[in-house]
Amino acid sequence: MKNYLDALKRRKEETGESGFSLIELIVVVVILGVLAAIAIPIFNGLQADAEENALKTVAANGASQVATMIANGDTVTATSADNLEDSDITVAVSGTTLEGYCVTATKTGSSIPAQSSGPGCP
Repeated sequence: MKNYLDALKRRKEETGESGFSLIELIVVVVILGVLAAIAIPIFNGLQADAEENALKTVAANGASQVATMIANGDTVTATSADNLEDSDITVAVSGTTLEGYCVTATKTGSSIPAQSSGPGCP
């Protein structure tokens, strides 16, 4: 292959040709095809991973808020995440002690499993 490319380069210099040969263009197209074949499956899973991580974050933030409420002596009740604008994520709280509460975040209409956070979660 190296000898062939060297011969092409010498021929181009002798004849004054400029531009790319058909083989060079085919090699570039093949490389781009391989990169696309590798990247497309990776990008397809990104949205599902992002939704799952968002649920984990909501559950963890809720667990922090519940711990603060329990420590301050406030009443802890099950609640939905109304403060999430246009959200279909529901947050449920179980347990009322600092060692036994569990916050579960669920996204309605999604195949992503519910995510839980807190010391009382299984």
